[in-house]
Amino acid sequence: QLQLVESGGGLVQPGGSLRLSCAASEFTLEYYAIGWFRQAPGKEREGVSCISSSDGSTYYADSVKGRFTISRDNAKNTVYLQMNSLKPEDTAVYYCAADPRMACSGYVPSLYDYWGQGTQVTVSS
Repeated sequence: QLQLVESGGGLVQPGGSLRLSCAASEFTLEYYAIGWFRQAPGKEREGVSCISSSDGSTYYADSVKGRFTISRDNAKNTVYLQMNSLKPEDTAVYYCAADPRMACSGYVPSLYDYWGQGTQVTVSS
């Protein structure tokens, strides 16, 4: 079972920053659209951001636009999510997922074939 591995979560004060990483050891992320999702307790999983494989286009949910940045480092086979100006409402488990279609097609979880185990982000003073 191919799997992604997230890292970089933790506890941060409001207004702070974190950088999440999404890595894979058994397949090449360059050939997949990669999405970041999050799920807070009692809420449904929601899409946060996506980066396409075909042209590197990036997409963001309105709630994080201007604060989060998604990027790829193909040499390291890693996708990052830089999160700035964090708010308490950003608290959630964050997951990355890989879609074998090269373009981002939205934030429907069933479109993504491979998932990581998640990393906890807690924004609190």
